[in-house]
Amino acid sequence: MRRRRFLSILAAAALAPGLPRAQESRIALGAEARMTLYGPPAVTARARGRAWEEIVRIERVFSLHDPASALARLNAAGRLDAPPPELLEVLALAAQLHTATGGRFDPTVQPLWLAHAGGGDVEAARRLVGWDGVAATPEAVTLRAGQALTLNGIAQGYATDRVTAVLAEEGLTHALVEMGEFRALSGPFRLGVEDPEHGRLGQVTLVDRACATSSPGAMTLPDGAAHILDPRGAGPVWSTVTVTAPTAAVADGLSTALCLTPAAEARGILERMDARATAVTPGGDLLTL
Repeated sequence: MRRRRFLSILAAAALAPGLPRAQESRIALGAEARMTLYGPPAVTARARGRAWEEIVRIERVFSLHDPASALARLNAAGRLDAPPPELLEVLALAAQLHTATGGRFDPTVQPLWLAHAGGGDVEAARRLVGWDGVAATPEAVTLRAGQALTLNGIAQGYATDRVTAVLAEEGLTHALVEMGEFRALSGPFRLGVEDPEHGRLGQVTLVDRACATSSPGAMTLPDGAAHILDPRGAGPVWSTVTVTAPTAAVADGLSTALCLTPAAEARGILERMDARATAVTPGGDLLTL
């Protein structure tokens, strides 16, 4: 079950007159990753190599499919000693987003997701959800008995940010990184926004910011539940939410949580997180939040 995407590049009109463009894509973290780089070929080739190395390193931390990853080992044992700093950084941001969204962003929904996907006991799995069961220190990360984490709503954004940082370290000033979420070095880059039911409804222009889109209807679990699950038991409010933010990790997490958030509350969250969003109603209307 692979989630459909609803952001696409309309135009890569970076402010890089005369600079050659290099583009490459591969599969990373379960999705297609693409980089569009502007600069001398020798520079972009070196930057591209370092960027893919960084993606491989990040996958070893956050993959749910690699039993040797840090996250998979944490989920299997309920405890991970000497956690990698990347995991601690993402868990700290997850905690911030959990608080900011009133608990709607909660990576402990993994057992609930698996119950919906595999015909398990949904109510029993729901009782395992709770961010208060997660404790993270440099010495160890621990989970309450029976808990497991999914960081799919933030790890791809984090990886996008890390890759963008590597490209900047290599001297690039114009680039667009796409790993489900987008982050721009300079710009402008124009992206089309689509909804699973209503098609293309708008566009976003990025300059030194990040963008993420989430649609509950982008993937349906085998029991008919939307793949974005409300940890508090409510259903989605919006058909699609697109968020722009200073980082892809924040845009990623907010776009997920705001699918479950009424407009008035969403506006307060966005203001506190220096983010902006548009939302598509179930009827197909496009609103600015």
